[in-house]
Amino acid sequence: MGKLTQDTPKPLLKVGDKTLLEHAVAQLPSDIKKVANTHYLADQFSAPFHTLNIHGLYEPEILETGGGLKNALSALKSDAIYTMNTDAIWLGPCAYESLLKAWQPEKMDALLLTVPIEKTYAHLGNGDFDIDADMRLRRGHRTVYTGLQIIKTNVLDGVDKTHFSLNVIWNRLFEQGRIYGTQYTGHWCDVGHPEGLVIAQKQLEARHV
Repeated sequence: MGKLTQDTPKPLLKVGDKTLLEHAVAQLPSDIKKVANTHYLADQFSAPFHTLNIHGLYEPEILETGGGLKNALSALKSDAIYTMNTDAIWLGPCAYESLLKAWQPEKMDALLLTVPIEKTYAHLGNGDFDIDADMRLRRGHRTVYTGLQIIKTNVLDGVDKTHFSLNVIWNRLFEQGRIYGTQYTGHWCDVGHPEGLVIAQKQLEARHV
């Protein structure tokens, strides 16, 4: 993000009248416990976390996506949890509800919300996955991971690393056939780079959101 994040952490950058953090939280139900990991300029999160009822966890060292999830488990007492990042703007139905409708815990250890690449804005690069007819996920190029998933916490059992990517867990679930995907029916904008912020703003204005 360059100069945009020189004095402001990325989740507190704004699109429209809301921060990226607020846009992300708007996709979740108000009554679930929310935990967020912080590192860069962590003190700036105190006020927004209080307003949004988020429990903050400070990482002195960046633990990556998997390590950050493992670190948060002490504050999340649940068999399955939602994980998400703030690098996205959803343009359509509620992302949480889209994911929950497809969740089948008897056969799934993880369910990722993806979006067809042709329904993305500002996404750099190719897609991440393909989805089979039975909803099983595999590495591919047709759909993009939106940053939101449901994942069972026991998939982290036996992982003794503190710094690791979620791909370590996903790869294990691919081998076991326990990772699935469902497609978001709306559009999705990647706001992980400056141009994405501009495009997301234009899309929200066009939809009068």
